[in-house]
This record gives sequence, structure tokens and C-alpha cells, in this order.
Amino acid sequence: MTLDEVRTLSRGVLSGAGLSADHAAAVAETLVAGERDGCGSHGVYRLLVATRSIATGRVSKDAVPVVSEPAQALVRVDGGGGFAQLAFERGKPLLVEKARKFGIAALALNNVVHFAALWPEVEALTEQGLVALAFTPSHAWVAPAGGTEPVFGTNPIAFGWPRPGREPFVFDFATSAVARGEIELHRRAGKPVPDDWGYDADGNPTTDAAAVLSGAMRTFGGHKGSALAAMVELIAGPLIGDMTSKESMAADDGAGGSPLGGELVLAIDPAGFLGAGVAEHLTRAEAMFEAIETQGARLPGSRRYAARRRSLVEGVRVPASLHADLMALAQGGKA
Repeated sequence: MTLDEVRTLSRGVLSGAGLSADHAAAVAETLVAGERDGCGSHGVYRLLVATRSIATGRVSKDAVPVVSEPAQALVRVDGGGGFAQLAFERGKPLLVEKARKFGIAALALNNVVHFAALWPEVEALTEQGLVALAFTPSHAWVAPAGGTEPVFGTNPIAFGWPRPGREPFVFDFATSAVARGEIELHRRAGKPVPDDWGYDADGNPTTDAAAVLSGAMRTFGGHKGSALAAMVELIAGPLIGDMTSKESMAADDGAGGSPLGGELVLAIDPAGFLGAGVAEHLTRAEAMFEAIETQGARLPGSRRYAARRRSLVEGVRVPASLHADLMALAQGGKA
């Protein structure tokens, strides 16, 4: 499929599920970015997740995000229970303006539904010459290190660093051992998962993807990933007046919708610290990137950019079974 075909299909499925045009367009761009960058677990597969969440009634189909300014360097957007993408779009201009004015600014998205990647959001800020970080909890699917019962969400952390004249340095990873969507793709394909990805409902390690999905996932890196997951819970939950992953799961009440809660985005203008020396110090940063790559090490994000260059020319491959499910949705059926 060409990326335009992916975009058209995504918008059509989302609109057919009842999502308003502005929400459908914003969400579709995140899904296109996933396919474009070779991240199938965050591409059009997520249409199945999004439409299921809409069907549960846990997503406001036509929410109008409301932007406010709780303090000089802060922006808040109440998403009204809609998907997070449009809320971010509405808050981004003011976040950028404040970051440039004060050197650093923060955006709190409240009452938004999350189901996709964060890297498109931090990359959008690097395009403005800003350094960016983003955090969000999810549903309680992940056990803390040393435990087997879910407390955390997959709780991703994303970071972006502008690199003049080339793609920014961007990473986005879950604090769980793997993204939940990756486990779901294994389940759909009937493939086992590594035994360190999660536990079954009885707390036993398992290679059965379905058992992990109904049991508990693990954090990456043991206690280190667990600590980062706890940090995300705090700064994108209680700090901004929104839900933790356990509270999000309780609010879902078994409906099977996507996580509802908050997201914290930080934006820093390098010129705030560096003034006229910005170019000099960004060049110094390039020496670090060169030191990584010249020894054969992979710079995080490089595979995404390589996939992007290919897909912009060649398009993307979508598994036939997934495409059939999506076409059924587009035609008003069920996947």
C-alpha cells in the first residue's frame, strides 16, 4: 500500500466508526507514521484497537479539546474524553510559544484516550528546534519488579533532540519489556513470546501470548524499568491531576477500551540556555552521535528513518489477514 492509501483507509475506518473528521484526521496521521517508520505494532493494526475503544463507548467521538493556561509556562488541554492526538495538536502551538518565551514549558493533556506511539509528538516539537520529552500511563497491565500482579501501564517515555539539517534523534520506548501491541501481534499470528515478557494469570512465566495478555507483563531491566514506570505514573498522573494506570483500568470497568488519562509533554528551547551559542553547542552534540555510529553501534531511531526512506518510495506491506479485517471494518463489518 502507498502511504496515501494507508491514510485514506485509516480515515475511512475511523470515520465509519463514528469519529468526527478532525479526530479521524489526527489519529490517522499517527497510524500512518507507524507504518511509514516500519513499526507494525503501532501502525494500522491499531485501527482494531481504536474502533474497539469507540465501540465500547469509552471514547468521545466528537470531543472539542479546551486549551487553558494554569501558569505562565504551562499549558493544559482538557481532551473531553477524546483521543489524545487532536488534544496535542490544539495545545502544541501554545506550548511552542511558551517554550520560546520562557526557555522551558510543559503541556498537560487531561482526560484523553491513548492507544498509540508518542514519537510523532516529540518529533513534531523537534521540527520547531525544541528538545522534547513525553510521558503517559496506560491501563494496569504490567507487574512491578519482584511482583506478578499488574500495577503499572506500559508507561512509555519519548525523547526528541533536534539535529539541524538531518533527522532528529528520537526514541520512544515502553517501560514494559515490550509494547503490548507486539504481544497482540504474536497472539494473532499464533506465535509464542519469550518467557521473560510476562506472566499468566497465576503468576507463572509463560510463552503463551494470550496468557500474558490476560495475566501481567514485565518491566524491562528489572528494578530500573520498574522505577521508571513508577515515575511515569506520578508525573503524568497525580502531578497533572489525572489517573494512574490502576485507576484507568478501574474506570474502564471491563469494557475493553483504551486507557483514559493524562500525558505530560516537556519542551525546552536550547536558545534559552545558550543564546547565540546554540549552533556551536548543537555541533558539539553531533560529535557524540558520530562517536556512537563510527564504532558500528546503532543510534536509536535509525531503523525507523531507514524504514521511512524506503516506505516513502516503495510503500508498505500490510499482512493479508490484517488487511482483510480492516476492509471488513471499512465496509461496516466487524474484524
